[in-house]
Amino acid sequence: MSKYTDIGFTKAGHVATIEIQRPPFNFFDIALINQIADALTDIDEDPEMRATVLAAQGKAFCAGANFNDPNRQESGPESGDPADSLGPISHLYHQAVRVFRAKKPIVAAVQGAAIGGGLGLAVSADFRVTCPEARFAANFTKLGFHPGFGLTVTLPELIGKNNAELMFYTSRRVTGEDALKMGLANVCVPQGEVRAAALKLAGEIAECAPLALISTRATMRAGLADRVLAATNHELAEQTRLRGTEDFKEGVKATEERRVPNFKGR
Repeated sequence: MSKYTDIGFTKAGHVATIEIQRPPFNFFDIALINQIADALTDIDEDPEMRATVLAAQGKAFCAGANFNDPNRQESGPESGDPADSLGPISHLYHQAVRVFRAKKPIVAAVQGAAIGGGLGLAVSADFRVTCPEARFAANFTKLGFHPGFGLTVTLPELIGKNNAELMFYTSRRVTGEDALKMGLANVCVPQGEVRAAALKLAGEIAECAPLALISTRATMRAGLADRVLAATNHELAEQTRLRGTEDFKEGVKATEERRVPNFKGR
């Protein structure tokens, strides 16, 4: 029996595929990120594997956290805290840092929405293959929340500080085509070809010498996991402070009701 309940894990040649299997939106929590980190550890320990494709079932890559989940893990739906659905965020970020400590190249196949923490997961990969229909968003401020999943470090390093600020401050959704222009994505193909294109890129990587790949990636990503760890410690403190505000509850409610939030600054 597979130890993975929320992901598919397959290997073909020198390429492994991790598939998030929580369609249609593929909301994340500690369990999902933990399973992805475990799979990446298995890949690191398999000398035959040289690259990984991170993909997802359904119409979204990962729509982030399900703040409206009625089955909250900590104090229940009567607690009034929409972030309870995530479980202890400190534990979630511990698993996120494990993802960043993976040793082998990862190609994310982003066929749909990568929102909030889902964007953080997509950005944890080395490369992103996407399509015009995809949407990338760091929608935290629209929720009355602080960015997380290490995005305050990873997003500026990828697309530049000012582009990251634009995404953070507006919470706007960036199309796959615009993501390609700003460097958030590396390849943009028709939606039905995203996974195949990601596998092709991973296959191209896997043709290279495995020890040289690991060595070069370690050089290029030197200190990244430690920077993400420091970032998530700060992000957690700010998220803990903001999750008790009226604005956060209003932001989540407004998103659920598909309306413009009425923030009060408290």
